[in-house]
Amino acid sequence: AANLQAAVSLGGSAMRRVALLAVLCAAPALGFYLPGVAPKEFDDGDRVEVKVNKLTSTRTQLPYDYYSLPFCRPTDVINAAENLGEVLHGSVIKNSAYDIRMSESQFKILCRKVLTEEEAKAFSDKIKDEYRVHMIMDNLPAATKMYREMADGKVVTMYDRGYALGFVGGSDRASAAVVNAHAKPGVPYVHNHLRFVVKFHKEESFAGARIVGFEVEPLSVAHKYKGEPSADVASLSLTTVPVGPDLPPQPVDKAGEVLFTYDVKWEHSEIRWASRWDLYLYMGDDQVHWFSIINSLAIVLLLTGIVAMIMMRTLRRDLNRYNEADKEDLAEESGWKLVHGDVFRPPPVPLLLACSAGTGVQLFLMAFISILCAMLGFLSPANRGGLLTVTVLLYVLMGIPAGYHSAYLYKCLKGAEWQKCTLMTALFYPGVVFSAIFLLNFFIWSKGSSAALPFGTMLALLAMWFGISVPLVFLGAFFGYKAKLPDAPVRTNEIPRQIPEQAWYMGLPFTMMIGGILPFGAVFIELFFIMTSVWQQRFYYVFGFLTLVLLILLITCAEISVVLCYFQLCNEDYGWWWRSLLNSGAAGVFLLWGRFV
Repeated sequence: AANLQAAVSLGGSAMRRVALLAVLCAAPALGFYLPGVAPKEFDDGDRVEVKVNKLTSTRTQLPYDYYSLPFCRPTDVINAAENLGEVLHGSVIKNSAYDIRMSESQFKILCRKVLTEEEAKAFSDKIKDEYRVHMIMDNLPAATKMYREMADGKVVTMYDRGYALGFVGGSDRASAAVVNAHAKPGVPYVHNHLRFVVKFHKEESFAGARIVGFEVEPLSVAHKYKGEPSADVASLSLTTVPVGPDLPPQPVDKAGEVLFTYDVKWEHSEIRWASRWDLYLYMGDDQVHWFSIINSLAIVLLLTGIVAMIMMRTLRRDLNRYNEADKEDLAEESGWKLVHGDVFRPPPVPLLLACSAGTGVQLFLMAFISILCAMLGFLSPANRGGLLTVTVLLYVLMGIPAGYHSAYLYKCLKGAEWQKCTLMTALFYPGVVFSAIFLLNFFIWSKGSSAALPFGTMLALLAMWFGISVPLVFLGAFFGYKAKLPDAPVRTNEIPRQIPEQAWYMGLPFTMMIGGILPFGAVFIELFFIMTSVWQQRFYYVFGFLTLVLLILLITCAEISVVLCYFQLCNEDYGWWWRSLLNSGAAGVFLLWGRFV
């Protein structure tokens, strides 16, 4: 009994120590937040900073720095810290001259500008190219409210990123010109007055208020004031207050004076801080995405049925007949059975094939892990540029499987130039892409766009490529060449068999078209949403659907390769190595074509 009591006492003491250790470990975890994700509370009168980002256009696709136009500047322009993804995306985040205080509704004159002919032309050209201005408040992007009527008649409130820089009088796209009777056709007008509608949320669980919405209502007003112009804009007595859409707009077709003004409107909202991004990430009716999934599954089931029929009926019957047949009867056989001694013959240019397969593995793992992390919520849209940064880093780190796969395949193809294969895997395709980016960067830089990569960023990418990716490719290739190859099921004949003349529908162009159009048909609806988000400068965040579509694409490509390879071998054509890559790889050509349509 004494021993039992001592054991219980020791056990209880040990449990208390474990519990105390768990509490001590959990204590700092309760106060841990991911960078940029922690909520921030504002008390009445606290300054709420407004940052400016960039100017974008869906017509030119060339972003520009906000201060590339003669906007009002603060005393000291400070660049915000930017990650690699933001730089690659062309973001240039800086502070602004807006002075906004929590819960203070106010009308202020930001500054007075006298535009020269050159500055007025810069505004006019950007307005005609339909540029939008992007701002940030408490890590929320500025948005313009719009209403969209769904198929069932329900009106849904949606948000478009940024606000229009201005409008052209009489233009079909200029909704302001419809309600402003003073707008003249063909004349560009600038939105020089901004009404900030800031939504905030309050609860008893925390002090102050949290910002959960940032809307911008732009207006164009040709401000008038009493007296003479003054450098002290606070002393100007405006006669165009209160500001409304019925006032004459501010033209920028020629040199002249422009007054930039703003006012703030505060609205209480029941939206919690954790849900404030939901309106920005709304992608429309989910039924369209489910229709895309069902359409893709129909194609997969069709191909699966064909593959099952080949494997379970035709191929099984042929194997049984082949195993039971006498050697004398073998000469009378035809089809894939006659090329069993040539199917493992190395293809032409095995070096390029191994390099292409290794790079394909690298790109696939990069895309799959990035989409998986985004689907699980690790890549929040609040972390601007996070997805692009992770994608670049994953590509660099996936050099190990790329080197391993290319080396292993090259060894299977009886290649002897392993150093050349490894170097080609590490340098060939990345070199082609980097050269194209470097060339395009010159044209973008000549336009003065913020999308042009700075010289320091180019050096950083080169350092990541040669300092991390290339050594990892060599490391993976080392293990790939050391791996043991499986024994070949059949021996390759010394003399290659002559390939008979093939029908036109068995030619490479036709099989590539069939092998590419079926996978493309399985994913083209989701591709439409992705490309719309890219070209229209919108958020894309339905990564759950995208993950399903990616898996369907993989299955479709694999099954179409099996089917086409079987038909090819049945026609006594044993050159299946390159065909297996090019037939399903042609889906990339269709995807590239669909990107620009």
